[in-house]
Amino acid sequence: MTARTLLLTALAMLAFAGNSLLCRLALKDTEIDAASFTSLRIASGALTLWLLLCLRPGNGALAGSWLGAAALFAYAAAFSFAYISLDAGVGALLLFGAVQISMLLWGFYQGERFSRLTGAGLLLAFAGLLALLLPGASAPALGGALLMLLAGAAWGAYSLLGRGVGDPLAATAGNFLRATPLALLTSALLLSRANWDGPGLIYALLSGALTSGIGYAVWYTALRGLKAFQAATVQLSVPIIAALAGSLLLDEALSLRLLLSSLAVLGGIAVVLSAKQRG
Repeated sequence: MTARTLLLTALAMLAFAGNSLLCRLALKDTEIDAASFTSLRIASGALTLWLLLCLRPGNGALAGSWLGAAALFAYAAAFSFAYISLDAGVGALLLFGAVQISMLLWGFYQGERFSRLTGAGLLLAFAGLLALLLPGASAPALGGALLMLLAGAAWGAYSLLGRGVGDPLAATAGNFLRATPLALLTSALLLSRANWDGPGLIYALLSGALTSGIGYAVWYTALRGLKAFQAATVQLSVPIIAALAGSLLLDEALSLRLLLSSLAVLGGIAVVLSAKQRG
């Protein structure tokens, strides 16, 4: 893995964790509803990406696909509604656990195989997550958990669709623009529940323009240098980042077990990223 890919991957993981924090903060501490948050997030991301595409020298044509847009919308909508009842750290754990399953199964289907060293890294990373989730942690709400698992599967599909794109910025912009009417339709169907305030609006716009729009374009660029196993495993860092940041910003518990789990997960990721894949 090149230094450029490593840097882009790290930036993308910070953006993903930022989305969890902004969404949970908006739905916990402001008046905005989940559908409005989703619409504002996707629309502001689309506008930001379109402006960047127009300002870029050369071809400013949109790319992406309706399939990618559908996966993006399914992820964003399920993500927002799930965070009504989930803490930032728990939500991120469920989300990227589902991402792991979907992306690793696809990698196996495509013929990718991993070495013993990579397997050891995966086991270490999963052990870190397991240690965080085993008895002692309160069980998440079932409805929110199921929605977050759906969001994770959709995000896994979106990431896999992005691995072969030639122009990450154009593809991300096209996907966000196509997803905007889907989000607005959802808001229209739930208009009777619509509500928002100034802070909620700001959080939604930050999530859309910065941690979603630009963050996903960075991720699509990083994916070009990652195998499916690597792309799946590196995202295990996001729950740890979200949990640590949530403890500081959202008053979620910070324990020795969380710190030790963080070390195990990040150590496992380092092993997977440094190992050579077969297939």
